[in-house]
Amino acid sequence: MAYLHEKFRLPVLLLVTCTDRGTALWATGPFICEVRGWTTHSTHPLVLSPDNVPMITDRRTAARGLAMATFSAITHSRNPEVPAILEALLGALRETDPQTAMYFSGLLEIGLGDTPARQTWRKLMSFTNFFPGRGTLLEETYLEGQAEGEARGEAKAILRFLEARGISVTDAARDRIAHCTDLDLLNRWLDRTPHVESVDDLFTEDTRATADQGEA
Repeated sequence: MAYLHEKFRLPVLLLVTCTDRGTALWATGPFICEVRGWTTHSTHPLVLSPDNVPMITDRRTAARGLAMATFSAITHSRNPEVPAILEALLGALRETDPQTAMYFSGLLEIGLGDTPARQTWRKLMSFTNFFPGRGTLLEETYLEGQAEGEARGEAKAILRFLEARGISVTDAARDRIAHCTDLDLLNRWLDRTPHVESVDDLFTEDTRATADQGEA
């Protein structure tokens, strides 16, 4: 907190979200840093928990306060009533701009952690977030699309290289290359393209490996 305050020259607030009373009681602190009785600083987090955050199950109420509605879903994520909170929040997000919707839906998915509520949220929604590295639905979809795009690029390069070398490519071989999604395999094929004498040579080692695995 001291680092952020010094770097950005702005007030800093440590916000903690909890799903149970025991953790919330501990998280309120204060957390004191001291040496021989001399206090250098004391941290007092703002703790949100089921005890001080209302259950927001009305879409219009959620729309008036998207942040509070998001924290309502996070803090009550282990409550059997959480699907109603999620449905209200989703309805509110559908009425806001896409960037805001993506932000709060992403924040929510991260906050829900590994609770069943996260899976409920994923089933309810068709869009989510810009938080990288957290395994959210939109990120997974993006990475899958990125991998598919890379595979298509590799396949296209292989076919163009073979064509440039004057090597005939059968329809079956073209289809095999174009529809391959294994990047490692595509890379091996691409490495072989300068040396093969026919398109069948491109697949020789892979065919042999498959046969050996079958015999094993």
